[in-house]
Amino acid sequence: MSFLSHIQLTFIPLRREIFQWQKKMRNVKRPYLFSFADAPRPDSNSLSSSIRNEIIKQCQSCRSCRFLNCHDSHHHNHCNDPVQVTKVFQSSVFCIQPPGDSFTRRSTFDSILAGCIPVFFDPNSAYNQYLWHLPKNGSSYSVYIPVTDVTQKRVMINETLSRVPKSEVLAMKKEIIRLIPRIIYRYPSSRLQTVEDAFDIAVKGILGRIEAIKRDTTKVNDSSS
Repeated sequence: MSFLSHIQLTFIPLRREIFQWQKKMRNVKRPYLFSFADAPRPDSNSLSSSIRNEIIKQCQSCRSCRFLNCHDSHHHNHCNDPVQVTKVFQSSVFCIQPPGDSFTRRSTFDSILAGCIPVFFDPNSAYNQYLWHLPKNGSSYSVYIPVTDVTQKRVMINETLSRVPKSEVLAMKKEIIRLIPRIIYRYPSSRLQTVEDAFDIAVKGILGRIEAIKRDTTKVNDSSS
């Protein structure tokens, strides 16, 4: 699955609006420790469904968790409403991000945009992807809990997150808010000046890769001549 299919396709017109949004996310009140937006999966035999169902169970049994059920009794998908999803994530310190239909969920970028620290359960959800857009040090902006620790009920998510030192939470929150411009797209007619958006970073990464290939090719040619 490509980066562009997952990245938050939010267009911000001016650098001023970005800074205003970052300030808002920095100061917003977050009464919940963590939140999860998804729906129960009937196929509990698959790893993806198994961890989601266990997360939902833990979330619903915990007062410090806010659960957004994507599918209600009228079959409405609330997770397709970005305003509703953003409100849920803005109310939480941590946002749970298990693997989706692929390793990465759109929800990961929704949570970053909302200033909510993502919690991953598989390295491929972020750490082994998006190397241009996200920090190499995954612990600087996220929490990692091995998927088997949850599915085999060796850990309780709320207890794990409650034990994260406040100083680390503040540092991760600061880093998440710093990342916001890197996962959005500006209007083509606007200028962000010193702020790079997702497209700028992707282009820079592609050009860097091309230059690296050229250097390697030149070294091979020189050594064979």
